[in-house]
Amino acid sequence: MTKDSSNGDKPTNIIINGTPTKFNGDEINYDQLVELAFPGSSKILYTITFMGPQMPDGTLTEGQSIKIRNGVKFNVSKTNRS
Repeated sequence: MTKDSSNGDKPTNIIINGTPTKFNGDEINYDQLVELAFPGSSKILYTITFMGPQMPDGTLTEGQSIKIRNGVKFNVSKTNRS
């Protein structure tokens, strides 16, 4: 997945569910992460947690975005809530 960015053509290296992924941009949102983790998925609720170098651990919810750095790790999983 690509996104217009202010950091030129150099992609950011992130890890999604243990898989190294290159993302063009310095910010990523909930929907983009879900699509990268589960391409073509239906409207299921997902829990997204992240941890990374030089940034606090946290969660990302629908409608939110986060500035990313090389090496940030995301875990995207189906929510067990209904």
